[in-house]
Amino acid sequence: MARSKTAFRCAQCQWENPKWLGQCRQCEAWGTLEEFVPQPVSSGRSTPMVGSGSGAGAVTLDQVRVEDANAWPSGVEEFDRVLGGGIVPGSVVLLAGEPGVGKSTLLLDVAARYAAEATTLGKGPVLYVTGEESVAQVSKRAHRIGALSSNLLLAAEGDVGSVASLVQMHEPSLLIVDSVQTMTSGLVDGSAGSVSQVKAVCQVVINAAKQNALPTLLVGHVTKDGTIAGPRTLEHLVDVVCQFEGERTGALRMLRAVKNRYGSTDEVGCFTLEEAGIRQVTDPSTMFTSGSRGNAPGSIVTVTLEGNRPLLTEIQALVAPGSGGSPRRITSGLDSSRVAMVMAVVQAHLRLDLSQKEVYVSTVGGARIVEPAVDLAIALAVWSAAQGKKPRQSVIALGEVGLTGEVRGGTGLSRRIIEGSRLGWDTALVPASQIGEVRVPKTVRLLPVENLVEAARYAFD
Repeated sequence: MARSKTAFRCAQCQWENPKWLGQCRQCEAWGTLEEFVPQPVSSGRSTPMVGSGSGAGAVTLDQVRVEDANAWPSGVEEFDRVLGGGIVPGSVVLLAGEPGVGKSTLLLDVAARYAAEATTLGKGPVLYVTGEESVAQVSKRAHRIGALSSNLLLAAEGDVGSVASLVQMHEPSLLIVDSVQTMTSGLVDGSAGSVSQVKAVCQVVINAAKQNALPTLLVGHVTKDGTIAGPRTLEHLVDVVCQFEGERTGALRMLRAVKNRYGSTDEVGCFTLEEAGIRQVTDPSTMFTSGSRGNAPGSIVTVTLEGNRPLLTEIQALVAPGSGGSPRRITSGLDSSRVAMVMAVVQAHLRLDLSQKEVYVSTVGGARIVEPAVDLAIALAVWSAAQGKKPRQSVIALGEVGLTGEVRGGTGLSRRIIEGSRLGWDTALVPASQIGEVRVPKTVRLLPVENLVEAARYAFD
């Protein structure tokens, strides 16, 4: 028999080539070309997939009910914050994250809370479909975290056709699929997680969600470099793409929206993963400050922005005598190259000799900061640690430090200062160039600074 002609397709961008190459010519990814058999193009009408459109006619825009697209609260405020107010009927949300970060735990908690709310409102049940675990394993986790509800249905299925049948049978008000890479469709070839299977499964789920106004939450896997596994088209097909992030050694978890058709992508949800389940952190600023409240040598408090959300963060520094050889410069939660540059500015403009000193700079509570608006806090923390002087009480430092020692402005100064004032910090060092733009309560004292020398004078009386 004649051998079928094959070609090669990129798993990331779907670029096709008749021969195998080590690197995709379109997206420049390495090792992503997979062999496949091209299907002949049919001239007739193809058979629609399960859950495909019914061919309904078009309607005029003024006949569409805007209320049908209103978001419903999920019961988890931090989750709703990221989605833009809640879960929109008919929307498909993709939640991606590294293994063990707590994706399934978060969605199981959302499922139980949403099911309890649906019972009160007389809505349908919540259907939780798992392709990775058994029903008993999911039930054991639900008992451990207290996510129990008589309106929550569990099913262990790996075929998307069976999932569509369950949707027609139970008419749920919310569908959760964990995960899209473990589901298969009998209408296409390939193993679970392959490009063709992920596309087919996702298309069936999306069509069913749109037809039935059924909100759907999908769990997605990530690759070693942190990108969502599967074809890039997966992120284009869904309505919302969320990333669930967190360090394995810490309890803090951050939920961010990478794409959101119904709201902003600037919001961040904060959670902690504990033995008893996942907990919301409605006031995360308290997690990133120590008991000293920034009133100890080497400790300065600043305010960072995670999207639109201001977070009070404490920067701590330690300057110790060198033990011979090249002194060490260790950072935690901060960009090491940025800290090294700020230290050079401190040595040049505050006449501080650190050539034979070891310097350690860290954030409190595992916070990770990359924005330049914390430069002033880093500089003052290092100077305070080297001099052994305490900063004045209840002062926060905001601003970027330039190589010439000037203090430059940043974004959202008013929001940052108001957040600090809410938690008891009533004095703020701000760039003099932006003092006219700041709108804060009269109880807050603003100290405008033009350079690092003025900042050190005001911060330490």
